[in-house]
Amino acid sequence: MLYQELYQEWGSRPLGGRAVVWSRTAGAGPHRVVPDGCTDLIWGAEELFVAGPDTRAHLAQGSPGARWVGLRFAPGTGPDVLGVPAYELRDQRVPLAALWPDAEVRRLTERLAEAADRGGTGPDGVGPDGTGPRGASRLLEAVALDRLHRAEPPDPAVGAVVAGLSGGRSVAEVAAAVGLGERQLHRRSLAAFGYGPKTLARVLRLNRALDAARVGTAFAEVAAVTGYADQAHLAREVRALAGVPLGRLLT
Repeated sequence: MLYQELYQEWGSRPLGGRAVVWSRTAGAGPHRVVPDGCTDLIWGAEELFVAGPDTRAHLAQGSPGARWVGLRFAPGTGPDVLGVPAYELRDQRVPLAALWPDAEVRRLTERLAEAADRGGTGPDGVGPDGTGPRGASRLLEAVALDRLHRAEPPDPAVGAVVAGLSGGRSVAEVAAAVGLGERQLHRRSLAAFGYGPKTLARVLRLNRALDAARVGTAFAEVAAVTGYADQAHLAREVRALAGVPLGRLLT
């Protein structure tokens, strides 16, 4: 049987802008995951693991037809859920049991397997008891929300850093806006995002460029509106971070 790569994502109502939910069914080849500044909590193949913030593209392997469901936490949110600074997970795929108590992870894994195995009957594939195709993702959302409620209040500087860098402001401008020296900003960024603000700015700009290119914007215009010096600069950055030309990422 031939399997086609299938990917879906949708916003998390319980978590608001702090996470999106996604599901993927593996196709015949590897899936290229482009750096996005995010941390993911993933369930699949009867195991729970964490994908840390990437500094380069990651090729996710899986048997054709294998399925995963995950939460992608917005930059800076993952540490509050997972309980470890983001730099400890940078470019890593780590079993959740390495971060949380074994018994807690085992119970959650059993509940996820039950939620995924039992068929839902509602219009969105979720039964009255929360089971079905989206039952597993809803369980992950509930667990993440509980941990966020028990975490320390979020650092307001984290959101301001993301907003400033996403808006194309320089690291110096962002540091001044949040009242931190550049060294302090670097330390805070390592803990919150997994890497320093300069790398975060590159990653966020790459994703803005991809969003623009996916709606058909010409590459030269993409470079101009997302802050690259020119199209050649855009091409170099895409290759450096994603490992392939921009056109290939859009196919």
